[in-house]
Amino acid sequence: MELPCTLIQSVNDLRNKLKKRINIKFLDRLQASIQNLNFKDKVTFYAFAALLILSTFLLLMGASRALTVEIPREGGKITEGVIGSPRFINPLLAISDTDRDLTSLVYSGLMKATAEGALVNNLAESVEILDGGLRYIFIIKEDAVFHDGESVDADDIVFTVEMAKNDLLKSPRRASWEGIDVEKIDNKTVMFSLNEPYSPFLENATIGILPFHIWGELKVEEITFSDFNIEPIGSGPYEVKDIKKNSSGIPESYKLSAFGEHILGEPFIQEIELKFYDSEGELIRAFNKRNVNNIHSISPESTASLKGRGTTIITSPLPRVFGLFFNQNQATVFTNIEARAALNAGINKERIISEVLNEFGTSVDEPLPPGISIRRKVKITEDSNLNPTEEAINILERNGWARGSDNIMIKKTKKEDYRLSFSISTSNAPELKSVANILKEEWEKIGAEIELRFFETGLLNQEVIRPREYDSLLFGEIVGRDFDLFAFWHSSQRNDPGLNIALYTNITADSLLEGIRTTSTRREKEDLYIEFEREIENDIPAVFLYSPDFIYATNKKIKGLSVGIVTTPAERFLHVDEWYLKTDRVWPFFTN
Repeated sequence: MELPCTLIQSVNDLRNKLKKRINIKFLDRLQASIQNLNFKDKVTFYAFAALLILSTFLLLMGASRALTVEIPREGGKITEGVIGSPRFINPLLAISDTDRDLTSLVYSGLMKATAEGALVNNLAESVEILDGGLRYIFIIKEDAVFHDGESVDADDIVFTVEMAKNDLLKSPRRASWEGIDVEKIDNKTVMFSLNEPYSPFLENATIGILPFHIWGELKVEEITFSDFNIEPIGSGPYEVKDIKKNSSGIPESYKLSAFGEHILGEPFIQEIELKFYDSEGELIRAFNKRNVNNIHSISPESTASLKGRGTTIITSPLPRVFGLFFNQNQATVFTNIEARAALNAGINKERIISEVLNEFGTSVDEPLPPGISIRRKVKITEDSNLNPTEEAINILERNGWARGSDNIMIKKTKKEDYRLSFSISTSNAPELKSVANILKEEWEKIGAEIELRFFETGLLNQEVIRPREYDSLLFGEIVGRDFDLFAFWHSSQRNDPGLNIALYTNITADSLLEGIRTTSTRREKEDLYIEFEREIENDIPAVFLYSPDFIYATNKKIKGLSVGIVTTPAERFLHVDEWYLKTDRVWPFFTN
């Protein structure tokens, strides 16, 4: 095809103009010289020319990388795999890790915890502490909005707190709000009034805020049945974009999109999808097939089965204490302190750490996990030639117990005969089932008869824990950053929705727990905790077993990801708005 005459003319005109500006004779001579070269020399010339161009390009690229900086930019998607489907994506009702995962992404509170364990403003513009910690005044940020565009104001704060306190709702958060009143000062100001100083109060202020314009139309008894528990609207970094359900209507996945009006700024990662799996095996297979990027709450031994380049295992001590909690009201055998002491002595806790946790955890002997840094009572260990089984048998025999005809320990008294026989109730989670089997095996050596009862998590909570229908309960307690143990051990919390699952009653311990809540200095808190620990040690209301590590398998492509201090797995998302996948390179002065 011939070029149009106009185009040829234009090229000629341009060439003529260039001739006037440069010494075209030099170029003509260079072209002639190249043409006079033989084939071998031409190849050599062009090879050196190409090498020069490539070297120059690489030099410029290197200079560019040296003189510019990499910054995160918006874009990309990650997929989280979790075990179990959500039921209550609601900060007042969330009970499972899946509930809390979604709640932490969708909702935000007045305050926010950091990965370092500090508390910073979130929806709150400022907080003022008055009257020695009896009053807290929060001013809400003017531009704080919910996902539907409605402003976050004082009515939302007041409603959320009043619902948390409402006995009919039976919120797991109720205990931490007892004795606290909330009052609307104006549309953007609320005041909390306390009956007495409560040093962990700012931790309370991290609770996610419910939109009053949505929930306020419901009666209290209707809240647990509302569709907004599975189709939530909050003010957090991500909003619900799509829910995929199976034929039975059970959610299989949630797609969340970055909330552009998030009060702390729009997250870099534009979409997070949470996929739900029925078992750990399904979760790990999905990870190995690259169907999900990140997984957590896997058993320690399963970490060896994670495959693929780019996989990173992140661990962090969890402030959880797992133990066996005695219900003396239901199993009278536990009214004998020597029975409780023998069970406490007759377990090799390091076996649990090795066989069940695969060294991803620490054995414990007290209500606080080792991850919480406080001054503790000095442990005095007595030298003994007895192993745990022999020591436990020795305790029982010294107190009048003997093996019966069936080899089970019994104790005969004038009032009644006791038999060292009881059941252990716990979740059907693989880790807890393994721990329960070790307890059964170890304690049968000392002459105990044990029945193991396993329940699905929801059933365990509703039909076993709430009505206190168990002889003993193998369970884990989540301790906050402030080591406030009131909800777990104060006698006022023995009944549902309190969390005193050992039904522990001790006037001295109650007084110490109340003091820990009201004391302002850390040193005084630690002194009171040491005294409280002595009471627990003397009474043995539970056998404390271990504190697990949080295990998070993730992909190296996700940058800016830090876990730090977490009290629940959901707190891996504390800085999710800072995670990123994509980057740009800019000159340094553009980052200032």
